[in-house]
Amino acid sequence: MDAGSTSSADRFMKGVQIPAVSGMREDTTDRGRLRMSGKDDPLPHNLGLKLRHMRMLHNLSLKQLAQKVGCSESMLSKVETGKVNPTLTMLRKLVDALGINIAFLFQAAEDADTVVHRAGERPLIGLGRSRSGVGIMLERLPPIARQHLLEANIHIVNPGGSTDGAFSHVGEEMGFVLEGTITLVVERVEYRLGVGDSFAFRSEKAHEYRNDGAEVARILWVNTPPTF
Repeated sequence: MDAGSTSSADRFMKGVQIPAVSGMREDTTDRGRLRMSGKDDPLPHNLGLKLRHMRMLHNLSLKQLAQKVGCSESMLSKVETGKVNPTLTMLRKLVDALGINIAFLFQAAEDADTVVHRAGERPLIGLGRSRSGVGIMLERLPPIARQHLLEANIHIVNPGGSTDGAFSHVGEEMGFVLEGTITLVVERVEYRLGVGDSFAFRSEKAHEYRNDGAEVARILWVNTPPTF
């Protein structure tokens, strides 16, 4: 993130404090694991609100930002008003165009000295749709802090959920499949991954993934630098 975009994000965060996922239910089992919520759950309106405020800080019209990310004005308007969840690929393009990263969309900065983050208390963002509801949930692991060199999330992918296209960015990443199966595509080469499988690649390589299985998949995903 360059100095100008950081300044814009800071100005926004000082003026608006918004919870991580407004209206999004999270459910925990007796093992303390998050489960995907139902298809009738309300959408996370705060995500669209943050995107709209950042667009306004950059003096961009709906049409201008839509052209930058390759979507229609109508679709972008629905994302900003919480009527539609963006896919992961669309969200990646939006944050790139606005000079921020996905971590900024979770919530206000936490205490960087916090050591433990309990199950069910970490911030979530729902993205896209699948056959049974939200397509992908990103569960933020470490607190949001500028001095961190790593960014880590658990990607919770419903059956039929996907990034809806490939994207790339600066850095490198690795992951470990905790539950279920996913199909990872890197530079158009497909890899079928199951529980216990891991992966690593440069983030500049076009990549995407999907859950073709019948069960929810959970992947521990780590990026550096924290541009994702």
